[in-house]
Amino acid sequence: MGEQVVEVHPLWAVVAGGLLLLLALAGAAVDGLAAGRAGGVRGGLGTPVWESARLLRQRRRTTVAADSLLWRIGGGGLVVVALLMVAVVPLGRWTIADLPVGLVWFNAMDVLVWALVWLLGWGANSAHSLVGGYRFLAQALSYELPLMFALVAPAVAAGSLRMGDVAAAQEGLWYVVWMPVAFVVFCLGVIAFSVWGPFSVAAGGDIAGGVLAELSGPDRLLVLAGRYALLAAGAAFAVPLFLGGGAGPVLPGWVWSLLKTVALLAVLVLVRGRLPAVRPERFAEVGWLILLPATLVQVLIVSIVMVGGN
Repeated sequence: MGEQVVEVHPLWAVVAGGLLLLLALAGAAVDGLAAGRAGGVRGGLGTPVWESARLLRQRRRTTVAADSLLWRIGGGGLVVVALLMVAVVPLGRWTIADLPVGLVWFNAMDVLVWALVWLLGWGANSAHSLVGGYRFLAQALSYELPLMFALVAPAVAAGSLRMGDVAAAQEGLWYVVWMPVAFVVFCLGVIAFSVWGPFSVAAGGDIAGGVLAELSGPDRLLVLAGRYALLAAGAAFAVPLFLGGGAGPVLPGWVWSLLKTVALLAVLVLVRGRLPAVRPERFAEVGWLILLPATLVQVLIVSIVMVGGN
């Protein structure tokens, strides 16, 4: 078995938040670099800096009869949810919260994103924002169930819902090798709840930006940071779930965890420029007719293997 996971002092949550922020900045830099190569305006590794400076100088937009409290909760909550997600992720042998139900905790935080994106759409009191909120809910209904079963497969193989146990159970063979369907569906779920790439129709240009339509200044910056933070949190969670945690030669476990997270985050970020947007009703067909049966078969195979092994 792998190293025993140890809980660190709660004050280390500040360090975890800093690491998540750095990962989000790295994701934004990779996105800016890709946009620059594709002919984007002022793209490059410095894009997060320029964009942050621009939005911090921009005046905060308001709309008539907006529910400002719910609107602000929806925007700021995305970063908070990302921080709560990484609280159960082991960094090598260290974790902030070694919960016995770490997998369920991640799934609960993922579902909380539903409410936050909806509040972004509802709170602005704008037709475009509201349509974007409805689009996200329609999309969420299609990805959530396959994502839940994708989380079940590693839990069945490890015989535990604790993230440290799941990572330790992959000694010698990472789950991504014999659970590729679950891994792909998990990554699609991460992209979807981050309102990213092919699943960013909730913020689509055809509805003037959807849930982002009325956001400007610091409010828009916070939401954009939340999207990158959710991508980073999902990539970090995939490391102990499918990529063996901190397992690797020579380097310490925490270094391997970070390297794997950065590599997967870069892939997730680059998806945006390489896949077209998927309409919610089209994704519903794929989610219910392809992804859900595929993940169920994956869980069945894992269960048979584990029963046979025992």
